Parts: sequence; C-alpha cells; structure tokens
Amino acid sequence: MALASKKKASLTLQQIYDSIKELLITTKSQLDDPKLPTRTSLVQDLHKVASLAESFTEQRQKSSKDLEKFADTLDREGVNLWNISGGIRKNPEDESRSVVAALRLAAFRLVEAGLELKPGIETLLHILQLASKTGTTLSETGSHDVAASVLTSAAKFEELLRNMEDLDGSHRPAIACGTIVYFSSRMEAAWKERNYTVADFMSQKITGPSQVSSFVSIQRQLLALKFHHIGKAILKEPDSSGPVDAVIWLQKSFSLADQLEETVAPDINTTNARFATSRFGVTSLTKFTARAYFVSGSYDRAEATLEELIPSIDSSSDHANTEFQELRWLRLGILKRRKAGDTALLDAFKSIVDHMELTETNITDILQDLRAHNHQHALVTAVNQHCLQKALQRHGTQTDCVDRLLLSLIFHCAKDEDHERALKNIDSAFTSVCEAEVELDIVPTTACLTLLWQYGDRHYHAKKWGEAADWFLAGSHKLFGIRSPSASAKCFRKAALCYIEQGEYARASTVIRRCPANEAKTHYVMFLTAVHQGLEDEAVTAVQDILKAPDFDRKMLLLATQISHQSEMKVVLLSVLEALLKTLKIGNSGETVVEAMTLIRCIIRLALGLLVDPTTNKIILIDTVVKHFHTARILVEAAYAQKATPLISKDISWLWRTAYNCAVQGCSEWEHCERQISDLFDVCRDMLEVFCQASPIDGDPELYVHLINASFSAVSGRVFAARENKVANGNNVDTQFANVAAEIKTSKNRIMEIMNKNKIKNDGDALRVQYFIHTLQVFHAEFLVQLKEWDQVSQVVQEIVNSGPLALDTYEAIADILWTDKDCPINVLYGCLEALLRSSLDHNHLSVEKFSRWLRAICTIILARNSETDRVKAIGYVEQALAVIEDSSESDEPYPMDERQWLLATSYNTGAECLHASMLDEAKRWFEASTMICKFVPEGQERAEKISETYMHLLSRYGSK
Repeated sequence: MALASKKKASLTLQQIYDSIKELLITTKSQLDDPKLPTRTSLVQDLHKVASLAESFTEQRQKSSKDLEKFADTLDREGVNLWNISGGIRKNPEDESRSVVAALRLAAFRLVEAGLELKPGIETLLHILQLASKTGTTLSETGSHDVAASVLTSAAKFEELLRNMEDLDGSHRPAIACGTIVYFSSRMEAAWKERNYTVADFMSQKITGPSQVSSFVSIQRQLLALKFHHIGKAILKEPDSSGPVDAVIWLQKSFSLADQLEETVAPDINTTNARFATSRFGVTSLTKFTARAYFVSGSYDRAEATLEELIPSIDSSSDHANTEFQELRWLRLGILKRRKAGDTALLDAFKSIVDHMELTETNITDILQDLRAHNHQHALVTAVNQHCLQKALQRHGTQTDCVDRLLLSLIFHCAKDEDHERALKNIDSAFTSVCEAEVELDIVPTTACLTLLWQYGDRHYHAKKWGEAADWFLAGSHKLFGIRSPSASAKCFRKAALCYIEQGEYARASTVIRRCPANEAKTHYVMFLTAVHQGLEDEAVTAVQDILKAPDFDRKMLLLATQISHQSEMKVVLLSVLEALLKTLKIGNSGETVVEAMTLIRCIIRLALGLLVDPTTNKIILIDTVVKHFHTARILVEAAYAQKATPLISKDISWLWRTAYNCAVQGCSEWEHCERQISDLFDVCRDMLEVFCQASPIDGDPELYVHLINASFSAVSGRVFAARENKVANGNNVDTQFANVAAEIKTSKNRIMEIMNKNKIKNDGDALRVQYFIHTLQVFHAEFLVQLKEWDQVSQVVQEIVNSGPLALDTYEAIADILWTDKDCPINVLYGCLEALLRSSLDHNHLSVEKFSRWLRAICTIILARNSETDRVKAIGYVEQALAVIEDSSESDEPYPMDERQWLLATSYNTGAECLHASMLDEAKRWFEASTMICKFVPEGQERAEKISETYMHLLSRYGSK
C-alpha cells in the first residue's frame, strides 16, 4: 500500500481521478452481481481505489487547482460505496467481512478525497464517524496496519473538530458523540493489537468527566458491552495480571450499566432498559466481574459482588437461564475457596439444584462437584437428599436421576464413619422413593443391591459383624421387593450369618424367620442357628426342610455334616447323614454305591453309639439302625446284580458282622423288639449269602455257620413275636401265621441245602444245625396247626420219619401240639403218635411216661375204629407196652401204675368183646395180654386167676355156640 502510494504520488490529480473512475467502473460491475463471483479481485480493486484516493488527498493538499470539479464526484462515489457496504453486510447470503471492510476503506478515502478544504462541524462529524467505523471494521478483519492508518486520519479530524468553535453550543452533543465513537474505535483497535496501554488510555478518555455526561443511552449500552467484552477476553488470557486488568474493565462496564439504568425511566424506553439488563447488563457483568475477583484471589469482593445479585435471580422465573446458573456455580466456587461452612455451601448447592433441569449432564456436574467434599459427610448427604427430593417431585420424566442419586447416596454413606447415621440416611432415602410411588427398574435395583451387599461383605471380612448385618438388612427394604422379590430373603440370610458370627443367635433366629419357608438356603441358615443354640430338634427339622426345598443343593448337606460333627451333636449328624443318603441316585456307578455304603456305615455306627445313652429314644434309634441295614441290603443286592461286589466287599463284611452282633445284643437288651431283632438276623443272613456267592473261592465254614445261625434266629424271633401277638390280639393272626410258616419252611430248606452241600465241617456245628432243623420242623407244625393246615401237618410228620434219633424230641413236641389241639383230626393225631411210638421203639428214645400216655391215646383211637386191622395194631401196641413195663420195672422210671391199670382194663374188655363177637383168636390174645399185665399191678395173681376163670367160662359158653 505504501509503495503504491509513492508510485501514485507522481501522478496528477486528473490522472489519479481517471484511474479511480476506471477502477470504480470495474468494481461496480462486480458489485452488481449478488454472488460476488470474483471476491479476491474485487477486494484488490477496492484497495487500489482507496490507495488512489489517499494519493489524491495528499496531492490535493499541495495544489487546490481544479479541486472543485473532482471533489463532488469523489464524495458522491464514496457515499455510494458506503451505502453498498451496508447492503452487503445485511445480505444473509454473503457474510464476507473482507469485502465490507474493503468497501468502507475505499468509501472513506473517497469521501476524504472529496472533502472541502475547510469543512464545517457537521462535515467533520460525518467524516470522523466514517473514519471510526472504517477503522473498527478493518480491525475486526485483522487489518491492523490499515486500521491504524485510517484512525490516524480520524485523529486529525477529531483534533479539527475539537478546535472548532461552537458559539451557541448546539453541536456539543453531536461533537461529544462523534468523539466517543472515535475513542471507542481507537480503544478496540488498540486492544486487538494487544496494545493495552493505548486501549486503557482511550477508555479513560471515554469515561472521563467531560464525556460521561454527554452519553446517550444507546452509547452507554454499546460502550458497556465493549468494556465487558474486553474484560471478559482479558480474563481468559493466561497472563498473571489478566484478572486484575479484567476487573478494571468490568468495573467500567458496570459503571456504565448502572448509569444506563438510572437514565432510563421506568415507563419510557423500557425496551432498551430490558435489553441492557438481560442481554449483557447486570447479570453478565456481575458474572465476569465476580469471576475476575475470583481468579485474582479477591474472594470476599467476588462473594460480595454475587450476593447483591443472587436473591434477584433466584426469584426470577427464568430457571433455564444459563447465565444465572453460571452465577450460582461461581458463587459455590467462591464459597469453596473461602472454606465456608456446611450451611453456606448447602444453600449454594440448593440454589443450583432448585433452578436447574434434572438432566443427566446437570446431575453429573453436581455429583462430580461433591467428590471434593467427601470428608463433609453431612453436606454431601444433604445435597444428595435434596437432589433426590427434587427428582422425586418430577419423577414422571426424571426416573433416571432417581437411580443415579440413590447409587451416589449409597456410595457416599458407605464412607461415613458414623455407621448409624449412614444407615439412617440410606433408609430415609429408600423410604422417600417408596412414598413417592417410584418403582426402580431391574438394572438400578440390582445395582443398589450389589452396592449394599458389597459394603456388607467388606464389613463382614473385616469381622465387623453388626455393621455388616445392618448393610445387608438395608437391602431388605420394600423398595427392592417389586423388581427383585428374592432379594429380601438373601439379605435376611446374610444378616443372620453375621449375627451368628457375632454370637447373637437369638437375633439370627429372629431375622431368618422373616424369610420365605420354601428355600433351602433359608433352612440351612436356620440349621446353623439351631446348631449354635444347641437345639437338636430344630436342627433336625431344618435338615429335613432343606431336603424338601425346590432349590435343594447337596453341598448344603455336606457342610451341615461337617458342622454337626464339629459341634458333636450326634443326633443332628445322624439326621444329616440320612438326608445325604437320600440324595444319592443309585445307578450303575460303582462310586455311588461305595459312597452310599460309607454313609450307611457311618449312620449305623453313629446310631449304635447313641443307643448307649440312656436318655435317647431307643425304639427310634433301633428302627433307624434296622432301616439302614435294609437299605444296605438293597444296595448289596444291586451291586451283586451289577457284579460290583468287590468294590464293597469290606463294607459287606462289616455290615453282616455288625448286624449279627447287634441282633445278638438285642436279644438280651432290647425289650419288645422281636421284629427288629429278626430283621437284623435277616439282613445278616442275606449279606452272608451275597458275600459267599460273590466270592470266587470257597467261603470259610464259619461263614455258613453264622448264616445258619442268623437264618434260624430270624425265624425264631418271628415265631415268638407271632405267639405274643396271638396272646394280645386273639385269633386274628392268620396272615401273620401264614407268613411265618412260609418263612420257617424257607429257612429250613436253606439250612438243609447248606448241609447237603457239606459246607459245615465241624461235627459239633453239624449236630447243632440238626437241632435247628428239628426245631424249625416243630415251629412249622405248630403254625400249620394254628392255621388248620392238617394235610401239611401230615407232610411234616412224614418228613421227620427218617430223620434219625434226634427227631424223637421233634415227634414229641409235635405230638404235644396235636394232642392239645381239640380241632386236630383223629387220623392226623394217630399218624403222628404212631410214628412217634415206632420211632421211640426203634431208637429206644422216649420217656416211659410219655410212651405210656401216647400209647394209650393211640390204642384208644384204634379201638374206637373197631376194625380187625385196628384191633390187631392195638394188641400189638399192648404187647409192646408189656415189654416196656417189664424192661422198666427195675429202672428209675417205671411204667405209670394208672397206665398199667388202663392197659389191664382195656385188654380184658377188648378180649371180652372179641369173644362175644366169636373172634376167638383175637380174644385169646387180649385175655393173654391182660393176664400178663396182672403181673405188674397190685393183687395181680388174684386178678390173673379171676381173668383166667372168666375167660374159660366165656370161652366155654361162646365156644359151644
């Protein structure tokens, strides 16, 4: 620009004028195009016009020749360009400030070139205003050098205007206004060039006493805005002196704003007053002034500045005003720096919360700011609660805020050293949410519960049991019951565990009873509580409930086993082991069978140990032992079927021996337990059978001896039990007797099978087994008689015929049974007695007394039939009786005298009847027998003679016939 000026300076005014006209033609054609297609060339051309016009002004000062013919044209062209610049600036489609600046520069220089040599006041005012606006526009576009050149020219006009005489003072306001605009332009240009000294100097000239009184409201407003803008910009600069300088500029802005409010009447031009107050005025100026004080460290002055304004903006209905909120935040920041008390800080927070929208961003700002106050628990809690109350009041659209605030409150209260206060605040917050009828979604519900459990676990691991329980119980609030129904039960269980650790078992029991009764976990905690309290019945009940619950987990029983063992509560341990056994699913898995057998052995051993205690219920324990022996038998049979007995061979050995010993012990110690004892012998027998059958080698003969003993003992026990039952209940025992009879037969066959296989090697054992067999035969006959199964009785008798000498006692017992039964058929009784007598005679093994009586019975039966065969048998038996009488006459057991007398009378009478019936041979035998019997009765000789005489007499009488 300077080189161009020097080049143009050598031109004449005419040449310069012609060049200007030529350029204006080109630029006007471009300006007519609304899109300004050649913006760069247009700006260049306009700058050339300005340069030529500036040269023209310089040449004009040297020569005033031909000036008038150019001045009007240049002035007119300048005004035209200025007007065009205004139109372009208002065009929304083209916001190019460079074109506007170039137009104004060219316009100003053209008007300046066309200026008269001695302009008047109005002309100077006009050109000064153009220069000021042009300088401002150039400064805004960054053309600081050109702006300085323009404003230098403006300074000359300001000086001329200042030296002009205004005799009547009519132009004084206009002059003052123009001067202020000039100073303002110089101030802004200097500030943008970072020449703060010149800017400050110009501001002082603007606000000087000689100028302030001349301001009109719009000037005050614009100047206040400029001061405010400069102060705001300085405040943002990193320079250490920035805050102080900013305060100065903002104070100037405040001063003008205050003067503006004073000069505007309440009912006149209120639009300008409202504009001044709302757009930048008190609010904006106060904010930045207070911030400037704040940054500069003048906290008291900053607070005082805000305190004047806060009440008015808090009462405003414009809650969404951003500047108002910024002021409230600034006030809070100032209070923090001043380390104000909780009350002042709480008021500041409340003011912010009350006038903000509860958006996620705003809530985040509040919560983040509260982090700096974590040590001030009361303050943070109060702010959280206040925010929560506001969110609840608007919960129709602000439910997310409720979630976040609840989580924040829980998180903060967890850090409070006052545990009781923390839990009270949390409960109060939960209750307020419920009362507001706000339902949390599943995600925030889970988040809150997770936090509560996390803090409870933290206290639990720190062994602060009471505090941990309180945190867990906080999660049982009804607020969480809707979305997470199972949460309360979980909280109660956790709290109960805490009380157990603390030793407050009564409280634990009270808390756990608040849980639903259909959850295994709940019953497990009840079990723990009962164990620690020593309540065996309650513990057993809890174990049973665990097993019934739908969410049963076998691990609970494993833990319960350990706890019961450690507490030495044998009854409870027994119950737990039984429950564990029930949970086993016995299949083809050998491991499962082994585990089951281990459990059964533990249960049986434990139950037998409890039987020693005189205070225990022996009947229940005995039933428990028998029941588990039965279970063991089932498992053993299953294992045998699966060929898995080698896995449990030791268990089987232990089981049959234990069952046998228990049964033997029970025979002497257990009262009224015949059935259980028999069951134990049965278990022992079955175990031994499997054990022997599964063994690949021949078993020890001792095993078979025990097997026979067990089998016999089991049946014997049931026989005795059946007898007692009949005595107690009368004859309504047919079913039981039939079952026992079947068992007797089975047992007898089992024992005989073992004997036939020659499994018993010892003679003493073999002899004892024979006695077992004969005893079983007696039992069998007894029960068959009771059942009136006479055909089977006869079969039993026939079975014993060839059983050897030991069978005599068996016959005797069977005979006694048949003899005493009134319903016994004659043929059955006769067959038994006949076999008895025959066997007695063959083996000479029967007491004389019983022989005599049974012979009498047999003879009575035979003679009652009165057939020839029967009489022959009868006389045969009588003759055998004579032999016995003769043989026993010298022994310690003579033939009973009454039986001798009966034999004598029966022989005599039968002989007489035979003789009367002309059966002489039979009569002779009977009379001979009677005569022989007389030898063994008192007065036998006389009776023999008398019988002989009678026989002879009858013989002669019937013989002649």
